[in-house]
Amino acid sequence: MAEVAVIGGGVTGIQAALDIANHGIRVHLIEREASIGGHMAQLDKTFPTNDCSMCILSPKMVDVARHPNVVIHTLTEVKSITGDVGRFTISAIRHPRYVDEDACNGCGDCIEVCPVEVYNIFDAGMGVRKAIYKPHAQIVPNITIRDAVHCIDCGLCFDICGKNAVLREEEEQEVILEVASVVIATGFRTFDAEKKKEFGYLHHPDVITSLEFERLINASGPTGGKIKRLSDGTTPDHIVFIQCFGSRDISLKRPYCSGVCCMYAIKNAILIKEKNQDTKVTICYMDIRAYGKGYEEYYIRAQELGIRFLRGRPGEIIRTADGMKIPVENTETSELEILEPGLVVLSVGLEPADGAEKIAEMFGIERDDYGFFEQEEVKCAPVKTIRPGVYIAGAAVSPKDIPDSVTQGEAAAMRAFLDALAAK
Repeated sequence: MAEVAVIGGGVTGIQAALDIANHGIRVHLIEREASIGGHMAQLDKTFPTNDCSMCILSPKMVDVARHPNVVIHTLTEVKSITGDVGRFTISAIRHPRYVDEDACNGCGDCIEVCPVEVYNIFDAGMGVRKAIYKPHAQIVPNITIRDAVHCIDCGLCFDICGKNAVLREEEEQEVILEVASVVIATGFRTFDAEKKKEFGYLHHPDVITSLEFERLINASGPTGGKIKRLSDGTTPDHIVFIQCFGSRDISLKRPYCSGVCCMYAIKNAILIKEKNQDTKVTICYMDIRAYGKGYEEYYIRAQELGIRFLRGRPGEIIRTADGMKIPVENTETSELEILEPGLVVLSVGLEPADGAEKIAEMFGIERDDYGFFEQEEVKCAPVKTIRPGVYIAGAAVSPKDIPDSVTQGEAAAMRAFLDALAAK
């Protein structure tokens, strides 16, 4: 039976895998992290409905894990691909988890006894994890991973595990897959805020990125959803969002709009007001781009809640003895205003995921001027590439929100399914 490979286990890849599998085709879902879910698993709510992100994503994660036609390969990276449509051969490397996947039941006893704490990448560095850990509570597959780099070999996790699932040694394994077609849904990464020095990111503790704020406001995050200043742990009385940080910036070679920044800033501003009506919220913007269904109404709702939209782009953040000052010209009134926030959130843009260049070279597909995967034809073939049998979807193609990513994942799934059907 012909099979299909889906590269990337975010919401786009999960949806593509489910759609293909539901048509009776075996799917290999390849994810380089320890759990599927991608960036959506880091979010608190989704706009414009403010639905719980994991309430939408988690059932899909469980469905794809339980589907008889889906094989999930976590901690796995594609190394090469040969062949043509209908008969591709993919070589991938499965990195060691140092935990027996068949024996581990995810009980977490080993995590409790581990004495080592390091920054948790899933929490965007806002929280900590152990040397043996789960990135978050709802991971799929529900299996711990031992970080051999930070493990001090104290032996406590080995002793506590009644299943003897923790491994002292494990080697990389090569995985060979024979597939008819491939869907690439490798997603995105957020702009590295350290590249813009004028706002003092990493030099001022109360200047954080939007992804860090997502983890801060999330009930499953390091503060239990309480909004706190990193400098002193107090609740800020004024929060300022600075838009287009790493987007629409020619000096950074990122002139494109990242598509989601306006809406996720509005979403987080609304969540702040829902948690504490007295907190002052200001969004400094160039243009508000509320282009989707219900987005304009969401924008109006934010204004009605008392969120201020200040049309002006700050040039710097000035540190003072009392905190911060942000001079910004209100371009609607031509007046200079001085904001004094307790917390500043940089609305970082989206850019291609790490390794996108390598994937493009490996698969023989093209990228655009900004590093995103190039479509064969934007209007008539939005998920096809120049290589037959290889399809692209989601934020790997261009910055887009969750509904658009899922829709494109479904389109790519049907293209890949037809190739698999023809190869039977």
